[in-house]
Amino acid sequence: MASLQTSSLIFSSSSSSCPSKNRINAALQLPELPKLFKTQTRKVVERLNFQAVDGSTNTIPLQKIDNNNNNVFTIPELAESFNLSSTSKATAQFYAILEAVADRVEMHSNMGEQRNNWNTLLLNSINMITLTASTMAGVAAATTGGAGMSLLALKLSSTLLFSAATGMSLVMNKIQPSQLAEEQRNAARLFRQLQKKIETLLALRAPNEQDVKDAMEKVLALDKAYPLPLLGAMIEKFPKTFEPAVWWPQNQFQKRNESYQTTTEENNGWSEELEAEMREIIEVVKAKDTEDYERLGNLALKINKTLAIAGPLLTGIAALSSPFVGHGSLAAVAAVTAGSLATAVNAFEHGAQVGMVIEMYRNCAGFFKLMENSIEATLEESNVEKRENGELFRMKVALELGRSFPQLKDIAAKSASSRTDGTPIDEFASKLF
Repeated sequence: MASLQTSSLIFSSSSSSCPSKNRINAALQLPELPKLFKTQTRKVVERLNFQAVDGSTNTIPLQKIDNNNNNVFTIPELAESFNLSSTSKATAQFYAILEAVADRVEMHSNMGEQRNNWNTLLLNSINMITLTASTMAGVAAATTGGAGMSLLALKLSSTLLFSAATGMSLVMNKIQPSQLAEEQRNAARLFRQLQKKIETLLALRAPNEQDVKDAMEKVLALDKAYPLPLLGAMIEKFPKTFEPAVWWPQNQFQKRNESYQTTTEENNGWSEELEAEMREIIEVVKAKDTEDYERLGNLALKINKTLAIAGPLLTGIAALSSPFVGHGSLAAVAAVTAGSLATAVNAFEHGAQVGMVIEMYRNCAGFFKLMENSIEATLEESNVEKRENGELFRMKVALELGRSFPQLKDIAAKSASSRTDGTPIDEFASKLF
């Protein structure tokens, strides 16, 4: 127990012209520390140097703690023990990526709202212009021959309005605002997902350089899959064939298997039964879910191509027919009929948001493609200790498919029996989509 001893206490008073002086001298005596502990402590503190977040190296001197002036401490060797320099740098970089990801979530959310407004405003504007032009063409056809100037004004106005509607339809069908809005919604969701994964990793452990590289690759892959600008970077809206969306790095699964550390759990939670179950899940996903969404995506793509051509074509026919209204009933019929049909086509294409449906199918097909790659890459790793824990992996697969463990096992058993009996399975792997 430390004792506080007061060596002296002197209080002196002089005349009123001299200031009073108070002085207290105290000595703190501590019990003697073991020699080895004192030596190690001094070595650690004398060699301790740590690196700040901004990259600077700081040395903080401590005051002398004994009268012999033998122990003068500076910070640190403790950094070498805990690797504070590299850890602080990787953590700072990881937080920088986290901030960038949060900013991208906001950017894509705002852009999605903007492009959804484009779809509504352009659809309403084009339909109002087309209907107005059709009405003018009909009135011009009913106008008597004595009102020459009125007839000319109506024909000219309807022609200009049909021409404007044709140009606006071409632009709208090219960019597909409803599909653009769905792309931004998907991008915002995937960036939020990445944000949560980064926050989870930071909560569980300190990130390293490989974690930083992986996060950077995922951010750049998402940027490439869902670009913000339209000119020069927009995703092709009318590809020759329907392709699933790909928003993950191609080497993601190889690096993920390498990043898992060995565990003391027997077989790392894996068994032959679990591996067989995962292989059957892959077969069901390929045969049912992926195939179905690719079929629906191709069908929606063909419908959208037809509507995108029909809308501007009909307004173009109406624009060419409008100048000849009044010289015969055929031109008036063509202008009014084509304008009315163009309004119906535009309303169905952009009101029903066929482009958004295509992007939804593309995203769902990409989701199942990602699941296939993930399961296959995990099973291809022969060393079970380098895989993700089997029970954890099974739980993730079940949650992504919206199934419980018994349901997951049941669908795997149905798949195995269907391949044995030669009968097609009548159930999808996912219950979410």
